[in-house]
Amino acid sequence: MRVSHEQFLQIVRANPDLRLELTSNGKLIGMAPTGSEGGQRNAEIGADLVIWNRKTKLGVVFDSSTGFTLPNGAIRSPDVAWIARDRWEALTPDQKKGFAPICPDFVLELASESDDIKELQAKLQEYIENGARLGWLIDPRSKRVWIYRPSQPVESLQNPTALSGENVLVGLKLSLPM
Repeated sequence: MRVSHEQFLQIVRANPDLRLELTSNGKLIGMAPTGSEGGQRNAEIGADLVIWNRKTKLGVVFDSSTGFTLPNGAIRSPDVAWIARDRWEALTPDQKKGFAPICPDFVLELASESDDIKELQAKLQEYIENGARLGWLIDPRSKRVWIYRPSQPVESLQNPTALSGENVLVGLKLSLPM
């Protein structure tokens, strides 16, 4: 059964405690709550990004409860997202209130115990295909990070100690105690 954008909005409004996503072909995806360790890691990474962003004032940071309507029609919620200030400010006030019709410039997915890595890899690829300029998939279980960039092969790092924001999150160096 396919779910339209209108039906998705009705479901979300009727069930505000559920974390849901919608694929580009209308499949509804329920997302399990993050475990305590995953939630702590996610908060730390998000805080590091917020601190960097407050200093640079280059964009806007979003947490895992934020949904974005991608160009392909999917409504996705990365664990952490960042959008360059000029792109965010180009949206209307009404667009900013809902699931903004924009793909973040940067997305991060932090694998939790219940996540399927192949599904997360496909999700990161989807972000890149829809306009993301940098994506990180961090899997604490395997101590592996996959870095996604447009028009480049996915880079896989085993047990890295830090990640660079490259030319997207200019000046950000994220420490990664795995």
